[in-house]
Amino acid sequence: MRKITLITTGGTIEKTYDELTGELANRRSLVRRMLSELRLEDTEVNVFELMSKDSLQMTEADRSRILEAVRATGACEEEGTTGGIVVLHGTDTLALTGQYLYDHLDGPRVPVVLTGAMRPFEMKQSDALQNLTEAIFAIGVLPPGVYCVAHGRALPFPGVRKDPERGTFVKV
Repeated sequence: MRKITLITTGGTIEKTYDELTGELANRRSLVRRMLSELRLEDTEVNVFELMSKDSLQMTEADRSRILEAVRATGACEEEGTTGGIVVLHGTDTLALTGQYLYDHLDGPRVPVVLTGAMRPFEMKQSDALQNLTEAIFAIGVLPPGVYCVAHGRALPFPGVRKDPERGTFVKV
């Protein structure tokens, strides 16, 4: 049985629409609903709801919390409790957090994959489910390291950034 830890931080991927206010905001995690739509053979996903924030609101302290959550899974220990880690994150500052993890994790022993969505899961033509599926799959095929996985690509850190014109991530 493959074990994956999924850490949710909010971001566009988990935004919901409030019909009363017309607001699109992070209110609660939607990841369990997303996971229920996937067929994951021989895979156990342990969800850890760390925070529910728009990534533009994230601080250095939030990135430190994400780092500590990744470390708590045993990602850097010989006998870790996970085969890999997926971090759901807002796309606006995903590259900053990925770089932070790359700089502060001392030789991860498993793949640490950050992913998000350009359009919320609840909206039509969202890339949320595709990116989540790719991130979970990538855990099983990537060597240890820190990656951004989205839109059919796995980009290793360092040197990843969001390209708003293309609506995806690129390697610089």
